[in-house]
Amino acid sequence: MTDTTTLRAERGPDGGRLYVARDEAEKGSKAPFFVAYRDENRERRWGFFCGNCETFSTAMDSMGRVRCNDCENFKRPDEWDAAHE
Repeated sequence: MTDTTTLRAERGPDGGRLYVARDEAEKGSKAPFFVAYRDENRERRWGFFCGNCETFSTAMDSMGRVRCNDCENFKRPDEWDAAHE
């Protein structure tokens, strides 16, 4: 059984329900990015929720960078060095 006490239901961009896991986060420049799921059991990962402006308008690239399209909160690549700038 999955602990759902740290999940918060939010209306997703398509109008459906998404579940934001407040205990699963990636460090952002302004606030954390929380992992979002399509289901309460955390079996179907959807993407990220920006903790700064509280939106799902985020994008992730193949290097693991996450950026909020609304407030410019960002997470550096998983394997970052100055050559990635």
